[in-house]
Amino acid sequence: MPHRLTPPAAVEFEDEFIAGVKNIFEEMIVFNRLLGLKISEVTPTRVKARIDMRNELVGHYAYNRIHGGVISASLDALGGLAVMAAIGARHMDESPQQRLQRFAKLGTIDLRIDYLRPGIGEWFELRAEVLRLGSRVATTRMEFLGADGKLLSTGSAAYIVS
Repeated sequence: MPHRLTPPAAVEFEDEFIAGVKNIFEEMIVFNRLLGLKISEVTPTRVKARIDMRNELVGHYAYNRIHGGVISASLDALGGLAVMAAIGARHMDESPQQRLQRFAKLGTIDLRIDYLRPGIGEWFELRAEVLRLGSRVATTRMEFLGADGKLLSTGSAAYIVS
């Protein structure tokens, strides 16, 4: 992922903000909880998460591979998380609680997923970064990797932020 959003000068998120983002993403967005998405890293320019493979996520019974819809939905969710982090970094003059309330308006405008290899494994890592954060629209790039680090799927998306 070579094209990175230039981060605000040395922004570091407060524990309260990260805990709030995790709570929204992992618990309050019930579909993310159903998918089993767990955040592993949140920075102003990059987010990472993990999904452990479970029987409920199987898309092809003969090969025990993850359903393409799980890949698509999880990459969409992670792109949104990357936008949340970028918005949080942009508004560090506000309290963590004020920044967390900004996420209510966030929504997907466009999503593209490219399936490169079958999703077979015990767990998967997801990564996302914001390419551009405008006043109304943000664009992101996402990756879905196997436990061995192989790139299985990529995504790009646009989100409404205002």
